[in-house]
Amino acid sequence: MSLSTHVLDTNSGLPASGMVVRLERLSGTEWEPLAADKTNADGRITGWGPAVDVPPATYRLVFETADYLTAQGLPVFFPEVVISFVITDGERHHHVPLLLSPYSYSTYRGS
Repeated sequence: MSLSTHVLDTNSGLPASGMVVRLERLSGTEWEPLAADKTNADGRITGWGPAVDVPPATYRLVFETADYLTAQGLPVFFPEVVISFVITDGERHHHVPLLLSPYSYSTYRGS
């Protein structure tokens, strides 16, 4: 199973490059860190490395938005965005995008 994400800066209409994103899995009642990466020039993270396995479970992506927004000269209202989701089908690709502006964000199940 594979997992990818991308971040679009809806304030500028451009990809949000260089943003740190952490991938974590729920283990009992604690979040287990699995990987961290920065979005590429296209605002994407397409793989988390060969050592990261994402079988069916509950996960979250933690987008560290404060540094990115500050670098763009924008106010920081949401210093991080956390998107939790459940993977039930380990055979399918999962894509979790983030659309970000200084005072709002949205997400959806991508393809």
